[in-house]
Amino acid sequence: MKTFLFAALLFSTKADAQLSNLLTSYYNIKNALVTSNGNTAAAQADEFVKALKAIDKKSLSEADRKAFEPLQEKLAFDAEHIAETKDIGHQRDHFESFSENFYKLAKAVKLSDKPIYQSYCPMKKAYWLSNEATIKNPYYGSQMLTCGKISDTIK
Repeated sequence: MKTFLFAALLFSTKADAQLSNLLTSYYNIKNALVTSNGNTAAAQADEFVKALKAIDKKSLSEADRKAFEPLQEKLAFDAEHIAETKDIGHQRDHFESFSENFYKLAKAVKLSDKPIYQSYCPMKKAYWLSNEATIKNPYYGSQMLTCGKISDTIK
């Protein structure tokens, strides 16, 4: 019985780690956009796509799988578009829907033991996620770095 519980815990931990890795990759893309670095945003989005494709859906709980599967293609679509260009404007356009879909995943699946902050940019009328309460706007970078407000906190 102990062996079964240990194996189930390892299986669950692997699944949790896969989805948590997506959150880390999301933050890396966001941070690159905050600094207006299209090259880094593209490279980080490419890493996100690789991590997304490597997820073993069979290892996810049924609830996590049901939340993840409908968003997988949408997340891949935007991440691939961010990865294929160095044009920061185009990357930011795709980051908007990328963030909307990632928020849906974060609301449905526990991705972190730390709070996930959803922030809102009133100029762009768009949201993004952050691991800190400090506003660092990925849509305008240094032009309007602190423009925005926290709209939700996922705990």
